[in-house]
Amino acid sequence: MSIFSVADIFMGMAVFLFIIGIFAIASGIFVLVAKVAGGDLRTIARQTTALAQKGLTEEISGLVGNATALIGAVNDLVKTTSGIGIFLIIVGIVAIGCAMGILTLVD
Repeated sequence: MSIFSVADIFMGMAVFLFIIGIFAIASGIFVLVAKVAGGDLRTIARQTTALAQKGLTEEISGLVGNATALIGAVNDLVKTTSGIGIFLIIVGIVAIGCAMGILTLVD
C-alpha cells in the first residue's frame, strides 16, 4: 500500500514545477533589470568613446583600434545578458505551462 496516491504525486510535481517557473521568471526579470540599472557598462562605454575620440584627434591608431574592440566587447556582453534574461523568462513560462498541464490530468 502506497502512502501517496497518483493524484498526490501529480499535484506535488505540479506545485514543484510552478515554484521553479516562478523562480525562473523572477530571475530573468532580475537579470534584465540589473542590466538596465548597471551603470558600470554605461561608464565603460562612455569612457571608451571619449578615449576613441581622443585617439582620433591625436592620430593614435592603436588606441582607436583597442577602444573599438572594447566597445564591441561591451555590446556583446549586453546582448548576452539580455539573452540569458529572456531565456530564463521563457523557461519559467514553459515550467508553469507544464504545471498547468499536469493539473489538468489530475482527476
